[in-house]
Amino acid sequence: MDVIETLLPGVGRRYEFTTSDGHRLCVVSTRDDHYTVSTYDSDDPDVGRTLFRLDEDEAVTMAEILGAPRIAVKLADLSREVPGLASEQIEIAAGSRYEGKTLGDTQARTRTGSSVVALVRDDQVIASPLPAQDLESGDVLVVIGTSEGIAKIRTLLGAL
Repeated sequence: MDVIETLLPGVGRRYEFTTSDGHRLCVVSTRDDHYTVSTYDSDDPDVGRTLFRLDEDEAVTMAEILGAPRIAVKLADLSREVPGLASEQIEIAAGSRYEGKTLGDTQARTRTGSSVVALVRDDQVIASPLPAQDLESGDVLVVIGTSEGIAKIRTLLGAL
């Protein structure tokens, strides 16, 4: 499926695509983490009609429902586009010193300069996990940063 992405200077980004039944959909993602989902009038394709708006938490919930595991794929694509940026999935091993603690307890970003952008637990994806997010063995953290920073997170978490 072709998605047309347009930078909206000072606003954010617009993503447009056509569904299999011919409807054009548009999602505008603002810099302040709000999202507007619109469609276009079938009689006049230049007239947009807002379907609904989402705040950041609502958008995260919607993404989880619709298949946020694609976050890792998008981050991998981003890391190929931005020199020096990498993404990796790191599993919390049984016996890790952070098993049963929170993401904030790791101080991962402060210590390594890399960020945990998602946590995958079984079939649930938690995008942009908060510092209070608990960690369990088997959790997979999606990390983005430099190769050095990611290696530091791997060491910090006791991952192999």
